[in-house]
Amino acid sequence: MSEHLQVELVAADRTVWSGEATMVIARTTEGDVGVLRGHAPMLSLLTEAVVEIAEADGGIVVAAVDGGFLSVAGDRVSILSERAQLAGEIDADEARRELEAARAHDVDDPREAERRIRLAEARIRATEKAS
Repeated sequence: MSEHLQVELVAADRTVWSGEATMVIARTTEGDVGVLRGHAPMLSLLTEAVVEIAEADGGIVVAAVDGGFLSVAGDRVSILSERAQLAGEIDADEARRELEAARAHDVDDPREAERRIRLAEARIRATEKAS
């Protein structure tokens, strides 16, 4: 039996990251959650936020997710999102422009504008945490 978590971060179009980790931190609709080995099984909705994965070798993986699901079962963690980007894949300037556009309410639906704001902020935080 492994002494680590088996973690998969999956977007609709690809596996973004997969490997062994010591901890996962994610933001669910109920609040932030940290997952270590032996965590109780759970299934939660993710919000547009940053996910942090502490790799078994000591590195940290930082990604921005566009909502989705977090599943924990038997030391396996699955993070499933429509869109997920590693911090290194994010253009911080583009994310700042997206944030400005979202704050300018360039869409009619206020809930969609709020979702876009949260996603742009998550993308910016991911780049800042990774640097």
